[in-house]
Amino acid sequence: QEKLIAKYKSKLGDAEIFGIKKQIVTGGGWGSVQFWIYGTYALAFYYGATLIIEAEIDAGDILTTFFSVLIGAFALAGTSTEMTAFSFATGAATTLFGTIDRVPEIDSASLEGFQPATVTGRVVVQGVKFRYPSRQEVVVLHGMDLEIEAGTTCALVGSSGSGKSTIISLLERFYNPEAGTISLDGIDISSLNVNWLRRQIGYVTQEPVLFKGTLWENVAHGLIGTPDATLPKPQLLEKVIEACKFANAHNFISELPLGYETRIGERGLLLSGGQKQRVAIARAIVKNPKILLLDEATSALDTESEKIVQEALDRASQGRTTIVIAHRLSTIRNANKIVVMDQGRILETGTHSSLLEIEGGFYRKLVEAQQISAKTQPAEPESESEETGDEAVDERPEGIAPGAKSPTGTTGRRSRSLRPSVDSLNKKGVPAAESPPPIPGIHRVVARILKHNMPEMMYISIAVVSASINGITQPIFSVLFGHILKVFFETDPVQLRSDANFWASMFLVIGVVNLVASFLKYAMFGLSGEKLTTRLRDRSFSSMLRQDIAWFDIEKNSTGALVSNLSRDASNVQTMSGQAIGNLIELFSAIFGAAVVALVTGWKLGLVVLSTLPLLVFANKMRMDLMRKGNTATKAYYERSAQVACEAVASMRTIAALTREDDVVLAYHKDLEEPLRIGHRNAFVNTILFAVSSSLNFLTNALSFWYGGKLISNLEYDIQSFFTVFMSVVFASQAAGRVFSLMPDVGKAKESALEILELLARVPIIDSWGKGGTVLNRADAKGEVVFRNVRFSYPNRPSIKVLRGLDIKILPGQFVALVGPSGCGKSTTVGLIERFYDITGGSLTIDGIDISKMNVESLRSIISLVGQEPNLYSMTIRDNIAFGMRDRPSDAEIEQACRDANIHEFITSLPDGYDTDLKGSASSKLSGGQKQRIAIARALIRKPKILLLDEATSALDATSEKIVQAALDVASKGRTTIAIAHRLSTIKAADVIYVLKDGVVAESGTHGELIARQGLYYQLVIQQDLSASH
Repeated sequence: QEKLIAKYKSKLGDAEIFGIKKQIVTGGGWGSVQFWIYGTYALAFYYGATLIIEAEIDAGDILTTFFSVLIGAFALAGTSTEMTAFSFATGAATTLFGTIDRVPEIDSASLEGFQPATVTGRVVVQGVKFRYPSRQEVVVLHGMDLEIEAGTTCALVGSSGSGKSTIISLLERFYNPEAGTISLDGIDISSLNVNWLRRQIGYVTQEPVLFKGTLWENVAHGLIGTPDATLPKPQLLEKVIEACKFANAHNFISELPLGYETRIGERGLLLSGGQKQRVAIARAIVKNPKILLLDEATSALDTESEKIVQEALDRASQGRTTIVIAHRLSTIRNANKIVVMDQGRILETGTHSSLLEIEGGFYRKLVEAQQISAKTQPAEPESESEETGDEAVDERPEGIAPGAKSPTGTTGRRSRSLRPSVDSLNKKGVPAAESPPPIPGIHRVVARILKHNMPEMMYISIAVVSASINGITQPIFSVLFGHILKVFFETDPVQLRSDANFWASMFLVIGVVNLVASFLKYAMFGLSGEKLTTRLRDRSFSSMLRQDIAWFDIEKNSTGALVSNLSRDASNVQTMSGQAIGNLIELFSAIFGAAVVALVTGWKLGLVVLSTLPLLVFANKMRMDLMRKGNTATKAYYERSAQVACEAVASMRTIAALTREDDVVLAYHKDLEEPLRIGHRNAFVNTILFAVSSSLNFLTNALSFWYGGKLISNLEYDIQSFFTVFMSVVFASQAAGRVFSLMPDVGKAKESALEILELLARVPIIDSWGKGGTVLNRADAKGEVVFRNVRFSYPNRPSIKVLRGLDIKILPGQFVALVGPSGCGKSTTVGLIERFYDITGGSLTIDGIDISKMNVESLRSIISLVGQEPNLYSMTIRDNIAFGMRDRPSDAEIEQACRDANIHEFITSLPDGYDTDLKGSASSKLSGGQKQRIAIARALIRKPKILLLDEATSALDATSEKIVQAALDVASKGRTTIAIAHRLSTIKAADVIYVLKDGVVAESGTHGELIARQGLYYQLVIQQDLSASH
């Protein structure tokens, strides 16, 4: 977390410097405007006196001219907020219109291109050469030639990075080849309509992407652009259910409380890997495509599900062209053609049997690397040791009986993800940590926020004084105006000239004061505001990373909402220490000063006219309340639309493959319709209230002139007194109106401040920053892990029992494997060891210490986890590998970890080597195997006492898997290793294999013992035995 926070803070620093510069320039510019206005007044009065002396005009003409200029000056002075808005809008529009106007080379929105009436599905790749646009130095395909006959299945196998997935990307027209052609039924695909082409293809990726919504809606996305897309819901649902049955997804969906209406969360967050993969397969085949592209489509499935899904895919491939990318070779042995690739070239082509006959062939070596024997072997330890060359493990974990069965009456298709199940998405909260109650009152909120701004208190003090001076100059202007007006009625030209020069110079003095005060107000408030924004974003991001996993499972804490909050909330709160608060201080000073001047100069007129201010205040308050309610009402809609946008951008390949672009735009548009309606309604009412408040200003002026004229006629006031009071009241009215124009910003700032303060105050139960708990001595840690009758349910679905009394004992230094059907609790077990969640019953200890009593940071420092879907960050490869280390490792250590993970040679082949930046979409140019090996290197460099491998080699090709597995075998020596595996060849050498089913241990033992028992494990091995007849 510390490294991510530091990286985020460095980016905030750049924005802060730019913001401070902007505020300084704004202050200088606005101060100059103020000086120019008062300088204009001085010039007008000086020149007006000259014209009176020369008898060209009288005092009445000067008043008319002056008030015309004054009204214009008021209007200009009131534009500061609007000019800031225009500035923001201009900056945003530059990027926005640049994106809108960009026409891509491969334009999915274009209607151009040929659309054949029929498709047979013959694909020909001829002389194709390709390099990714962002990596022009690396040639991915070297003049590739390949023919795939219509209706046949072609499998692409080979090393990671050999170009297999690139071929699929080119066929989907995510890119255009640099040279050569790809044709469909003899037609160059570059001449075909892009959307039409993609709608002929069903595409299942290695890392399946699902979208927020119901399960049936996700599957129905595959029908977009087909005649079936417009069917009524009942008929649409029939097609969805049929596809799900085909993909072996129907059973687990039916067991969910809401079935196909279950909402699955952002990116399918609440499904296990295998469940997501099966839904993605159903989505691909629901439209009965002519071409089916399967990029490791069964990689996330357990052996049992893989067999059933593979049979479904075999049926689905009948009568259509199917291109399969597979590292698990048992899935492609029945392919009509197997193409073996390496470094962008084809090495071998043939069927499974013909390629096996090639002595020393590349494919044969791949098969041998994955071979797992299902021959019955004696269960005695001596025989197993002789067979495998490993020492036998005599000690069986306590509490586990050989061949133990799981409780009956339980379901085996529950989510095995480290996140809550889909059946709980409708629940909004997690009772994981006590959140503080909302802080009432704007004054308390401002006080709490100012505590975060304490380092800038000197700047704030200067800014407050400057803003107050800015405000007081306006009532001072009223006094000066009264005096200068009296001068114009003097009869002695010499005295008139002298007095006019003096009072005109006073206006210049006010101008200079305003210039300095405005500059200091903007500069100091800008400095403190930008510092506060940076600090709040930094602390909010830090607090987000501090939260436990359960907090991120809540729907309102989706990626889109959190990113939106980080961007919006801190900017809104800046008004409490920035321009808005400065303007409010200035306006309140002006109102107070004007009231004092009016009452001191002429209390009768002052009281009468000031009594109208409450009406003006009431009208503006109604406007403010309306805008505040509108902001509150639209906030949820804007968060939802931001989430749609984030989800779409992050999953652009899947969006393009499904031709969902228009569908996503429509969903985004719908999310904006309701706030637009609210905005229209509020604007109409707001306009009426604005008209009322504006008319009140003129009515107040009318009252002032009527009552003031009466007082003058009674000789109680003279012209000087009347205009001093009148101008003071005008300033007070103008200031009161502007106060309420700023209140919506203050209201938004308060709401955002409450959100931030609540987040900052939230302390999770599983606190990775907490200092309490037993701190493990890394040198003394052994790595013994014991589950005793562990029961577990996810916090927001307590009725669903994921683990139902799990008993496992893992000795220090043991290599233990967890296998079993998808949803049996394997990954949940790993998540509990990392203490992503707390168990709900039983005990879980490491080295005899209950992990709930351990310091969380200390616990995780001795554990490394390699997940099924590797996450790389926007930084260099070197930094990614060193990411989990508190102290920076040496280059030699980084390179050794990469050698152990079999990724060093690939990295050094890149133009920038270890300094290759993975920012933006660069990491998408890495194959799944390459990303996985970098993740393995990142885990190994930490030298953990406990190594957790959740399908760590699932994305690797057979050759890399063999090498990496050997490295992992070496790495596991002297440390406890817990591996989750569907590919059983990777764990046959494990000291103990636990077969889980329905949240308990069904059977356990070594590979040889379990084969001899011929139970559930034996059945799993049979299904993956490449030498067995099927």
